This record gives sequence, structure tokens and C-alpha cells, in this order.
Amino acid sequence: MAKRDRLSGNEAVAIALRQINPDVFPAFPITPSTEIPQYFASFVANGQVDTEFIPVESEHSSMSAAIGASAAGARSLTATSSCGLAYMWEELYIAASNRLPLALALVNRALSGPININCDHSDSMGARDSGWIQMYAENNQEAYDNMVQAYRISEHKDVRLPIMICQDGFITSHAVENIELLEDEEVKKFVGEYSPENYLLNPECPMAVGPYSITDYYMEAKRNQAEGMKHVSQVVLDVAKEYAGISGRAYGLFEEYRMEDAERAVVMIGSAAGTTKDAIDRLREKGEKVGLIKIRLYRPFPASEIAEALKNVKAVAIMDRAEGYTNHGGPLGADVMSALYRARGNALAVNYIYGLGGRDVRVEDMEGVFEALKQIIEEGGAGEAYRYLGLRE
Repeated sequence: MAKRDRLSGNEAVAIALRQINPDVFPAFPITPSTEIPQYFASFVANGQVDTEFIPVESEHSSMSAAIGASAAGARSLTATSSCGLAYMWEELYIAASNRLPLALALVNRALSGPININCDHSDSMGARDSGWIQMYAENNQEAYDNMVQAYRISEHKDVRLPIMICQDGFITSHAVENIELLEDEEVKKFVGEYSPENYLLNPECPMAVGPYSITDYYMEAKRNQAEGMKHVSQVVLDVAKEYAGISGRAYGLFEEYRMEDAERAVVMIGSAAGTTKDAIDRLREKGEKVGLIKIRLYRPFPASEIAEALKNVKAVAIMDRAEGYTNHGGPLGADVMSALYRARGNALAVNYIYGLGGRDVRVEDMEGVFEALKQIIEEGGAGEAYRYLGLRE
């Protein structure tokens, strides 16, 4: 039976981890993810978990320790934000290339500089091509639900890749919302025990982790990673279907909100989707055909599925909470436009950079985006396809 509670996103993720009871949790504090290991440390101190909690001297060390624990056969994870993720950079690639199914609770925060402690997606977007699975949450409930599902995805025999569970710093991590928690036993049964096939402490199967890969083997190793990533989307859907059976909450690769007859649509990631839904509801009351696609699984990118969802849309605004510095938009914009091009989509597309460094995004701002899409349709062209939203001139 579900238990109702009022929790911040950080508390919700920490509780999910308590219910999972991982083997090893190395951690180093950084705003705004510090609360996750802080709450978890109290669970350790109170004997609510039997996790080996390791305070380390840096984020590089926390990911290194998580990798070592995972390679040894333990279920491991860590948590970080912003510059902490940047400090882990080398280790992110090592975790993925070794096909280690560990987890990272990432609370999105602007990556310096200039220094800023508020939300945007520059940290995780910088790591988008490191070989990690990336999942994003709109709200605290989704942060909890994604964390409960994380290990079932990353540990799947056809995947075996590390997973990054992302939520927006301060917007969800510290804001308190009503959410529903599963019973501890339900989570324990759903996640199951970790049974690695190959691990360093297995005396029956000696193995090496992280050996030097000469030219004759390196490319095959990277192709092996790509093969694991090919299976992620279907595993995500299968795990979500099973999760819906115990929680009543359905998840996919992305959420379609009022897209059934939409002529104008927004594609975005994270908490601003809630603001956009309010704008859509207002405009729908006026008879305007508008909708939203909210990305949940960003890596691997569900390109063909998104193109299919947008096939009847006349104009689309792709919203990036990170700059790509390509002079033509951000990373999500590039991915969606590529998907539309490959599918020979007809939608006129424009890419907005928004919400950097925690800049507020209001319902009225998103109504303005939909109004701009109306003008694009009327004029038959996107005009300036690389725009900023809410910029002080």
C-alpha cells in the first residue's frame, strides 16, 4: 500500500536508496546534492541500512570508490552536482567503458563559471556522451520513482551500464511536495538482490578491470558499450511497465501532454515542464491546439519515437537549459532537429535557451513561446531558430 508523505526531492531520493539498501555509498558534499548523502548517513547511523558509507576527500574519489566497489561485485552509487560531476569526468568514462551498473544521483546545477549554485542542465549535458544512461525528473515523485527503477535498468543483463538519475537543483531537490512512497518490502522485492556475473572478488573467474587497450581492441570495446546502450530503451519500458503494476504510475521514454491534436508543441526536460503544462491548460481553454513532450530518457536518445510523436505538429520549440556554444542552439535542440531531419519531418523548429543559472520560467513566458510558434506557422518559416528566453537586454 502506498504511503503519502511530504518530502523534498533530495529526501525522496534518499528514502528510495534506504529502501534499496545498496552495498557501498562513497560521498563528498556539494550544493545542492549534499542532503542526499546527509540523509543517508543518518540511516546508516540509525541502523536502517547495512550500507558501507564512505566519506571521501573529493568527488573524483567518490566516483573512483563507487567504481571499485562495483567492479568488486557490490551494488554502489554516489551523488553530486555541477563542479563535482566535472571533477569526476575521467571516472565517468571509466565506469561506462567497464560496463559497471552503478548509479549516480545528480542534482542539476549550473557548471562554473561564472560561479552559480542554481539550476540548469550544463553539468549533465556536458556528460551526455560519456556512455551513461541519463534519466530526468519533472518533480519529486518522479525523482523517487526513477531512483527505484534505476538499478533494474542498469543491472539488466543486456545493458550493464551506469545510470545517472537527474533532478533540478533547488527547484525539486529542496522544494517539498506531496508524494507517494512504496512500502519498503515492495521496493526490496522489485529491485531484488544484485547478482553480478563477473566481478573481481570471484575466485572462480579471474578477470582484469581497466586494462590498457591497444589499437587492436579499443574500437571493439567502444562498440561493445554502444551495444549495451541499444537495449536500454526497451529495458526502460519493460521496467516501467512492471513498476506501474506496483505503483499505479506509468512512465515511458517521454511524456506526451495534450499532444493528441497539437499543432504547436514544446519539447523540454525537467521541472519547467510543470510550468509549461499550466500554460498549455490556459491556452487549451481558449481553443488553441498546443502540447508538450517532456523527455524522461535522454541517453540513449529516443529519436525515432520523438519524431513520430511530432509528425503532425506544424511548429515545435525545443527548450534547452544548457548552452551548446555551437552558434545554432543547445544539445537537446540538436538531437530533436536531427531526429526530425532523419524522419523527414515537416515541423518548423526553433531552439530556445532558457533558465540558465536558475533564471525563473513563468507560465507567461511559455505562453509567449507558443505565441511565437503561431507566428512561425503564419509566416511559413522559423526565422531566427536560435533564441534566448527571458534574457535581460
